[in-house]
Amino acid sequence: MNQESQQQEVMKAFTDFLTTPLNTQLQQHLQTKASDRIVELFHHVAATVPAYRDFLEEHNIKTESINSFADFQQLPPITKQNYLQQHSLSSLCRYGQLEKCDMVAASSGSTGKPTFWPRFLTDELQIATRFEQIFYDSFATDTRRTLAVVCFTLGTWVGGMYSTNCCRYLASKGYPLTLITPGNNKTEILRVVEELGTNFDQVVLLGYPPFLKDVIDTGIARGLKWQQYQVKLVMAGEVFSEEWRSLVAERLGSQNPCYDFASMYGTADGGVLGNETPLSICIRRFLAEHPDAAKALFGESRLPNLLQYDPLSRFIEVQDGYLLFSGDNGIPLIRYNILDNGGIITYNAMLEFLADWGFNPVTKLQTKNGRGIRPFPFVYVFGRSNFTVSYFGANIYPENVTVGLEQSGIKDWVTGKFVMQVKEDADKNRFLSVVVELAPGVEASEEKTKTIATSILTQLKRLNSEFANYVPSEYQMPLVELRGMGDGDYFPVGVKHRYTRK
Repeated sequence: MNQESQQQEVMKAFTDFLTTPLNTQLQQHLQTKASDRIVELFHHVAATVPAYRDFLEEHNIKTESINSFADFQQLPPITKQNYLQQHSLSSLCRYGQLEKCDMVAASSGSTGKPTFWPRFLTDELQIATRFEQIFYDSFATDTRRTLAVVCFTLGTWVGGMYSTNCCRYLASKGYPLTLITPGNNKTEILRVVEELGTNFDQVVLLGYPPFLKDVIDTGIARGLKWQQYQVKLVMAGEVFSEEWRSLVAERLGSQNPCYDFASMYGTADGGVLGNETPLSICIRRFLAEHPDAAKALFGESRLPNLLQYDPLSRFIEVQDGYLLFSGDNGIPLIRYNILDNGGIITYNAMLEFLADWGFNPVTKLQTKNGRGIRPFPFVYVFGRSNFTVSYFGANIYPENVTVGLEQSGIKDWVTGKFVMQVKEDADKNRFLSVVVELAPGVEASEEKTKTIATSILTQLKRLNSEFANYVPSEYQMPLVELRGMGDGDYFPVGVKHRYTRK
């Protein structure tokens, strides 16, 4: 691609983004068959990406043999191991030209070795539509002066710079949106909110859920009145419970969590694959209150992230319980296995399922003039399966324990971090150990330990039918240990936290 054609591509993409109303953009999936579009993307990638062309040759696949969606579904999935790590970075890009990408992000992954993800402005513009969907449908930013505070880590990591760029594109489109980027500097975030927040109708904090909660709690401890700023949250990176959402909403003074929060299913690999909507949040909150319905829908005793996605932007399939996605990007990906467990549910199937349980989320949201009700399919994401522990044959999930720590009377004692593991005593009897991090200034006591253990047990039995039925009653009570904030053995500062140990 020469300089002139690249300029034309940028001008067309940016003009289309600026001049196409959100509703028009999002209704395209109703007129276009995503399964046809994905076959077209396959042929484009096979023709323009040297590494994928080599991958097909290695598997003796002729490009011309892939003519239908059924043919497409027979293509072998690609992974980091069988594709990305086998080819040079340039050969993974369109036309083998890394220099035609203008940004590179890094992700550490589970191995700690960075993977680099180049992208170009046109890749960001299609992801900017996910941000626009949130800021329009949930936050009504078209009518409210909005300060967006990027609290994701800046630098090479994908969240901060990607979010910053996408929000600037929304401002270019005419939204009354002003941006500031303190990153994950808590002191600076609070200073920004206090000094700038009252100039706007609302303040949006973008960041990782545990960090945003820490910012909110620190602000309260310093006397900051969050209610006066009409705070909304955009999050990514972790699954959280609806009890967590309710707790944070209470501390912010939020009256309508379905419209004040939005979590993104974002990755360095493919940008934003899906996002929470007022509809998906309304449904998830119902399912949190009805664990039997959640188990019937998802097949597991834990509540996954529930989002909606545009199959014309990111096409998602399920194979052997894993999510595969396809999409155009700096490194275009076809049937990429991101190693996340989950599934997809059509819009109609979701509403029919909920009707059988006597719930209509659309009716519940109609009071907001229908904003956030769009007929997109749903994707649910559990995340990586290796974050569970097995105890008497029952899979126990961190999400189950989290709810126990978010109950009234306990939530103020703890940070929300814990480490769960199965241990053995001197007689080789197994027991469930949960080490919990205390909030600043909170002292451990036998009473707190007992109260927390009882709360965790209550929620495990309520939410996890395997635990309730597989684990003998005399082994059900977890052994809780309370540690101070930043404990070097379990909660070292500056290290990504893991909730389980083998």
